[in-house]
Amino acid sequence: QVQLVESGGGLVQAGGSLRLSCAASGRTFSGYAMGWFRQASGKEREFVAAISWGGRSTYYADSVKGRFTISRDNTRDNAKNTVYLQMNSLKPEDTAVYYCARANGIIATTRRPEYGYWGQGTQVTVSS
Repeated sequence: QVQLVESGGGLVQAGGSLRLSCAASGRTFSGYAMGWFRQASGKEREFVAAISWGGRSTYYADSVKGRFTISRDNTRDNAKNTVYLQMNSLKPEDTAVYYCARANGIIATTRRPEYGYWGQGTQVTVSS
């Protein structure tokens, strides 16, 4: 069974930082690119960042480029199959529910339809 569990969200002041984590079960994680999306209240879910299976390729939405960093831990220890989103210099417009997602292949992609599995999301709220 595919399981993706996000954590690390919360309330932070503008200019602050948060680090989101997404823990995945072994078969869920190995050999697949991963991504982060977000959905603000009343808006559609949008792409934030993606990373290839090997971690060499990363993509970012223009709105977060230079502030957010995606990374992953591909150790064989299943307990550490995790993808991270380091978020710095947060802005009120970053407020949203953040979702971790597993792509259908090894190549990082910005396209939402190419992600087949999703976590439940974690709330990030940035106050001004």
